[in-house]
Amino acid sequence: MNRLSTRKKLLVTATVIMSCIYVIWRTFFTIPFGHGPLAVTAGLALLIVELIGMFELAVHFYNMTRLEYPELPVVDEALYPDVDVFIATYNEPASLLFKTINGCLNMDYPDPSKVHIYLCDDSNRPEMRELAAHMGINYLTRTEHIHAKAGNLNNAMKYTSSPLIATFDADMIPKHDFLTSCVPYFLTGEKIGFVQTPQSFYNPDQFQYNLYSEGRIPNEQDYFYRDVQVGRNKSNSVIYGGTNTVLSRQALEDVGGFYTGSITEDFATGIEMQSKGYRCFATNKVLASGLAPGDLKSLIKQRQRWARGCIQTGRKMNIMFKRGLTFAQRLNYISSITYWYSGLKRVLYIMSPILFAVFGVLVVKCTILEILVFWLPMYLLTNTCLRMLSGNIRTTKWTNVYETILFPSLLPAVILETLGITMNKFAVTRKDGAHNDRSYQFKQIIPHLILAVLSVIGIVNCIHWTFSQGTIGFLVVLYWLLINFYNIMMSIFFLSGRKVFRNYERVLAAVDCTLITEDETLSCVTHDISEGGIAIVFDTPRYIPSEAEFTVRLVTDYYASEFTAKVTHVTSFGNQWKYAFKVHEITEAEQRQLLHIVYDREPTLPQKLDKDISTFEDIRLNFVRRGQVGIMSNRKLARIPLNHELETSEYGTITLLDFNYDFLLVDMSRQEMAYEIRLPLGEELVLECVWVKSMRSKHGILYRIQNIQDIARNGQMPSLEALLKQWNMAYTETGRPKSPVPNKNFISDDELNEMAYL
Repeated sequence: MNRLSTRKKLLVTATVIMSCIYVIWRTFFTIPFGHGPLAVTAGLALLIVELIGMFELAVHFYNMTRLEYPELPVVDEALYPDVDVFIATYNEPASLLFKTINGCLNMDYPDPSKVHIYLCDDSNRPEMRELAAHMGINYLTRTEHIHAKAGNLNNAMKYTSSPLIATFDADMIPKHDFLTSCVPYFLTGEKIGFVQTPQSFYNPDQFQYNLYSEGRIPNEQDYFYRDVQVGRNKSNSVIYGGTNTVLSRQALEDVGGFYTGSITEDFATGIEMQSKGYRCFATNKVLASGLAPGDLKSLIKQRQRWARGCIQTGRKMNIMFKRGLTFAQRLNYISSITYWYSGLKRVLYIMSPILFAVFGVLVVKCTILEILVFWLPMYLLTNTCLRMLSGNIRTTKWTNVYETILFPSLLPAVILETLGITMNKFAVTRKDGAHNDRSYQFKQIIPHLILAVLSVIGIVNCIHWTFSQGTIGFLVVLYWLLINFYNIMMSIFFLSGRKVFRNYERVLAAVDCTLITEDETLSCVTHDISEGGIAIVFDTPRYIPSEAEFTVRLVTDYYASEFTAKVTHVTSFGNQWKYAFKVHEITEAEQRQLLHIVYDREPTLPQKLDKDISTFEDIRLNFVRRGQVGIMSNRKLARIPLNHELETSEYGTITLLDFNYDFLLVDMSRQEMAYEIRLPLGEELVLECVWVKSMRSKHGILYRIQNIQDIARNGQMPSLEALLKQWNMAYTETGRPKSPVPNKNFISDDELNEMAYL
């Protein structure tokens, strides 16, 4: 259990007091009565959404003031019961299910024969039946496809009998300790309904990726699963997330199975269990990871379903008066439902200053002194308190950005569902890669473009009024407009998208690695890994021919995988060189081991906000990165800048500019150019070079190195690479006076493509 320190308690208390004072002031002294019906309507609407926001914040602060982390019980392994593992699938590709099943088969358990894995296919696909048979698990399907995912899982319950059930979505890969980290909670004699673990993702979500912030901000869902959910342990109002969960069969049977009356069956099923007196836990330990939606349309459809489903559930269950729920549980679930009205809150927050600065409609009647006395302390305290309680996972700024991005898409769905125009069809979120639709993106961006234009007009007006009227009273509205404009700009950046280059997601991981060739065995450590290959960083450039095939061995404490690979890309990495290897040939057994090495770990994406993150940096980063031309280098040999002078009797002074084993770029002091040159680098180390006729420019003369293979075969490569390292370090230390600039005209054919970057 995590209790607040005295200092933090004082901060929370001060925040609550100032928030109450602010609410009283806003309610009784700021509504613009006497300024017309539109002003009064807008003023009251803004006040209402502010009060809803205050309510949600109060519930969150209450939950976070005493965090309860359920301690994993120690129980006799003989007590571990049978477990049924349900993998729900509808239209996901077999390649995705292969990884999930592979992870499920790898889960530790005292008696593995007690773990029964079922592929629950709700679309009767022959390839799914074949996949289940191939991997040695059970296959379940049905003829009547009613009630979507809930119906699929209820059908699976009919054919199984284990006292515990683990549910996984098609893309979620469990770690080896998933079951042993969840099952003991059910063996203490307490009436447990389910144990929910975080939904973690091994790929950057759209917010991280589209905003060029995959190394700066956590996954957008981390705040909910690692912060909000854990806080809800206190009131036993943890939300069942539908995947990465272990549930009690008895609890499910007591509530009539998975709830079929809502498109968010997980949300409703959890409420039903808790209303029956079952204790439900959330842990913050990542025990499975999967794929975040890979395109905008999938993301928006997912969030629309969540919004509609929560509102739908609240209406059908009548949560405020549902029998069996405590007062704290009711408040938490009402807060979960009102959260989805953030679109309405966001449009009012954005339009209120625009109404005043563009259309002359007063929304909040106040003076700048009142703002400084009532609003500013509350605003600063709330932001500080949220940052402190959330452990720097989320700030108000990023919440505002996320809400601004999604509100035009969510608002119509929320309004329709509130009016009872319900959505009954379950829409499966695509998890089979990115499918960006430019026309769809453009339609989503239009509302933000309109708001951006209105905001700019309002900003210009406020600046003009400030100077023309000689008053600072408009600065508050100006600040409000600027904050909103930042959120709108980030939304436009997000909706503009970003091209996806990778076939597989890379995971930063230091794994013991051995590279084996005919000539040598090299022991090293990986920099990053993926199911498609690995990358290794070397302090010294190495001659690794692109056509050469290597045997690669990866070894961890749990797994080992061996496969052949080829170099696919080489790039400088600070003062080091990064070599990327692509899997060339691999058996299925070794591939399954490789998948364990890649995915049986906690994802390496950020779990906290970057300390140096700033609003200015957000804008600058997106402008700069979007302005860069997306050129994908295909260099497969290390390019080593040298700028090293050699004195030769035959050619005079020759400056070695760039070297990449196959080619050498030089500058010669003599006017006449030699078609063939022999460059002695040591007593027995000589480079024999031939001029490449198609590759001459003002930056230097390009030669092909004819005898590089002989140097490698004769064991002279270590001496050559030591010299190259020495000259490169001298070049780095003394500056880059003669480093050639890129020239796209250098590209003549595929064979010389890597030299385009010299």
